[in-house]
Formats: sequence, structure tokens, C-alpha cells
Amino acid sequence: MTEPQPAPLQEHFAELTDPRVERGKVHLLLDILVIALCAGICGADTGVEMAAYGRAKEEGLKRFLLLPNGIPSHDTFARVLARLKPEELPRCFLNWMRAVRELTHGAVVASDGKTLRRAFDRAAGKGAIPMVSAWATANRVVLGQQQVDEKSNEITAIPALRRLLELEGCIVTLDAMGCQKAIARTIVEQGADYVLALKGNQGVRHDEVELFFTGARQRAVWHIPYRFHHTVDGEQGRIEERRYWRVSELDW
Repeated sequence: MTEPQPAPLQEHFAELTDPRVERGKVHLLLDILVIALCAGICGADTGVEMAAYGRAKEEGLKRFLLLPNGIPSHDTFARVLARLKPEELPRCFLNWMRAVRELTHGAVVASDGKTLRRAFDRAAGKGAIPMVSAWATANRVVLGQQQVDEKSNEITAIPALRRLLELEGCIVTLDAMGCQKAIARTIVEQGADYVLALKGNQGVRHDEVELFFTGARQRAVWHIPYRFHHTVDGEQGRIEERRYWRVSELDW
């Protein structure tokens, strides 16, 4: 029995709304998206770089793209990509990613906040664009991104991103910003486990955990079950040693 093959790219992007009027459709939307995607994988950030990539790879692209009017210009890339509906593109992209890759049980999905490269433009009055992304560490691929609303923060963007992903059986890691009950609840509801960083932003809880481990080390005796892990790594002339103690409860 053969395994099912991923659906063609055009099926996953079929619901994407073309922002152009009919008379302006000189190039196929799918052609524009595929070239932009391939160019982006190769490090292209701008319409100029995408067009240059397309011209350099035109013969190869013609093997699977129609390109009825050749490679789109840099202005076409910039205009079309800027006018796509922001809520549609991530959804279509995630559908495609689910068809071509699979998260294995126990895979680690790391969430982190980043600022888009070159998003800040003082002359145009554009501020930097903050994003929250989910990164599959073993697969080495970004599973999804969610823009942080300018009137909000990462705490509201993280659950929105989580709901876009299928995380059952995975381990989700978050920094201290994501150490929130509501975020942990959404992860558990999706059948995943989580590892949250606990820092000073959770004042009382942080102090209680710190007091627990400090007291345990001072006594040099643990009265509850625990697990210990020790690692030593060397890189770039630096030796990094880490010790981990894991307990299932804090009552002592």
C-alpha cells in the first residue's frame, strides 16, 4: 500500500484572494507566490531580490510553473505580496506545511518573539513589526508566525498562534513572557506538554520555587522523588556546565 502523496501547492493556496483587478493579472498568482517562496528560502528579502532570483532560475522554474509572461518585475512582487490578506496567507501556508512535513511524537516546538528584519522605517513612519513564531527544533522549520497587535503583546499573540498548529504529542517551550495560566491551558487542551521559563515577572510563584530549591540544596537531602541531569558542553572556547533538578510537586 503506497502512502498518500501531498496535494499540489495550488490546492493549498486555492482559497487565497488575488488582490488584483482582472486587467492587472499579467502574471499568475501561484507563479508569484512560488518564486517569492523559493527566493525567500534562499535569503531574498525584497521584491528586487525576488525578481533577480526568478530571472536567474527561470529555466528551472519553467519546469513546474506556467510563467505565461516571464518572470514578474520587482514592482509586481512588492505590490502583490503587500496586498495579500494577512489572515489568509499564514493559513494557506500552514495547510501546505502540514502536507509536506510531519511532527513526530515528543518533538520540541519552541516559541519566541522576534522583530521582522528591516521592518522599521523612520522616514515612512513605520515602526518595527513584532512577531511570535513557532519553530520545530528537530525539523528545523518555522511552523507558523503571528503578528503582535500594536495595542497588545506576546501574551495575546501566543494563544492565537497555538490554535493554528497541531501540537498533539509535542513539547512546547516558551520564555518567561509565555508563563501564563491561559497559555498553558491552551497547550494542554491541544494534547501537548509544555516547558515554561519562570522568572521575576511571576513574583510570588518565582520566589516560592526559588525558596524550595534553595532550601533543598542547603539541607542536601531531598524528601520527595526527583530526577537529576548534568550536561557539559564546549563551544567557541567556552565550557558550559548545566545541572537540572526535576520534581513533580513543590509540597515539602
